[in-house]
This record gives sequence, C-alpha cells and structure tokens, in this order.
Amino acid sequence: MCDFNNLTNEEKLYYHTLLISCAKNYGGINFFLQLIEALRESNTHPLCSRHQDFLFDLGNIRWGKTIFNDKVQLIEKLRKEKKRNLLEDKDGKELKRVLNLIRTLSPITFSVRPALRDDGEGFDFKAFEEINEKDIRLNPIFEALFFCSPVLVKKILNYK
Repeated sequence: MCDFNNLTNEEKLYYHTLLISCAKNYGGINFFLQLIEALRESNTHPLCSRHQDFLFDLGNIRWGKTIFNDKVQLIEKLRKEKKRNLLEDKDGKELKRVLNLIRTLSPITFSVRPALRDDGEGFDFKAFEEINEKDIRLNPIFEALFFCSPVLVKKILNYK
C-alpha cells in the first residue's frame, strides 16, 4: 500500500475510503493525521511498547500482547519486498519465521480510541487480512498507522 502511485484507481479508491472511515471514527482527518505523526515521533517503535499501548493527548491505541522488536523488523523487511502476499516465494527458515509472525500477531486486535467520546467511536483492526490459507496480507490500516509516512497517508486521504 505504501507504493501508492503504482496502484490501480480501484485500489487507490479502496484505501481512500478505508482510511476516511477510520479518520471519521477517530474525530476527523486532522486528528487522525496527528495520531500518525505522534506514532512516528516516538523514540522506539510504538508496537514494541511494554504496556501494549500508545497514549497521546488526542487518544490512544491498545493491543493485548507485547510485540518484540524482531517481529517489527520482520514486518519492515516483508514490506520492503513489496509483495502483497506475505507467504509468496518463501521457503525453509524464512517461511517458518513468517508463519511464526502470523501466528503471533493474528489473534491481536488493535483498538484506536479518541480521548473524547464526542469525537468519535474509534475503530478496531487486526494486523493481517487473510484472503485464504495461502494468501495473507498486511492490513492497510495497520500498515498506514504503524509504517507508512504521514505524507503518504495524507495523500491517500486526499485522493479523489
């Protein structure tokens, strides 16, 4: 998803509507972008938080399990390969590491809530989208919040 210019118009529209709905449930596009910027400004990767949460003035993100840095590094490596399916062209140790990552993160639900209930309901998401047994992809919301640049997320939100 972070290679937005090479996507088809249908895919761009899909990501746009998905992130717009998240932004509306969080209190608006500006609040959503401020959340993403706060995530990027964090000293360590926010997913590696010992307390399984990320707190800031306008809201929070919570999840139920500690995620170690090796899992975050593996996700970043898989994203650089720019393949949609995480299991594609994997064998041996590499496949085992990816399957272990999927088994570890699949049960976790991430909950994003604004600080004030009047701003919106918030939203929940998982780290992966399972198309079928052999096709597992990173969830676009997970990727946008924790890995894509704020400039790219803004570009997706402003897509017409």
